[in-house]
Amino acid sequence: MNDIIKIEHLVKKFGDLTAVSDVSLSIKEGEIFGLLGPNGAGKTTTINMLLTLLIPTSGKITIAGMDLQKSHAKAKQLMGLMTQETVVEADLTARQNLQLFAELYHIPKQEVGKRIKEALEESDLMAFADKKTGTFSGGMQRRLGLVRAMIQEPKILLLDEPTTGLDVQNRTTMWDRIKELNKDGTTILLTTQYLEEADTLCDRIAIIDHGKVIALGTPSEIKRIAGSGKILEVVVGNNDAQKVVSLLKSKFGIIATAKGEKVTAILEKGKESEFTKISAAIDREKVDVLSIGEHLPTLDDVFIKLTGKGMRDESGEMKGGRMGGRWR
Repeated sequence: MNDIIKIEHLVKKFGDLTAVSDVSLSIKEGEIFGLLGPNGAGKTTTINMLLTLLIPTSGKITIAGMDLQKSHAKAKQLMGLMTQETVVEADLTARQNLQLFAELYHIPKQEVGKRIKEALEESDLMAFADKKTGTFSGGMQRRLGLVRAMIQEPKILLLDEPTTGLDVQNRTTMWDRIKELNKDGTTILLTTQYLEEADTLCDRIAIIDHGKVIALGTPSEIKRIAGSGKILEVVVGNNDAQKVVSLLKSKFGIIATAKGEKVTAILEKGKESEFTKISAAIDREKVDVLSIGEHLPTLDDVFIKLTGKGMRDESGEMKGGRMGGRWR
């Protein structure tokens, strides 16, 4: 497959803050590529540079063989966007929202009716076509936002945290729709904080933290970073976490980390069979164990191993649009 997006040594600074630091990525035509990281990692800043809402401090972006800075208008015609925030015109109906975007994208008049009908059917909103979107649930608005982003039939779809705020049922429905769009040939660049989402949807993943790519590969390749064995998790009470960490090191030679009441450790191949012995040893030490178990490595385990912490729950992303100017 050919590279449809190529990012080379991309840097974006806001004064003394470096939001994106020497990022290089190639996204292949027809794949779902995930940018995974916490708030403030640089995901949205990268998306905004792809959309030309921000000018890179340095580096180069190529879209379908075109230098984005030199051919930004033509390149943007290939891209659709669904933002983090659910943005619909609340006083307009679903049909009118789609009509508005069809006109903004200069879709030929003879095509507009057909595309709106297809979009309403695809989003299961035909029965609500003439209802004002301000009355819609969050899930309905997100579904409308997705098909609206596809109204001009882009080759590349940028999804910036598309399932933020959705419940489990609506999130699963959104995943199914994203997969269908990809099967129809749309290349998708997805940013997310949800580890399960990246694992479920993406062909390849880049983990980004503090503006740097710290891991890149398929979900299976990324998970192998956490080790070839299993992950031990022990949840304790009575501030016994450090007691478990010391026990694992002294009796089993296992390096563990404690975060609050949870202790995690990698049981590399050859030590996986020691789970029963470990459980018994912890029990003999009269540790207040709330739960103990083991599982195969997840993306969360990878993130913890690479950064020393879980996904941050903080807001630090510098959003674009009014900062740094535009290409004209």
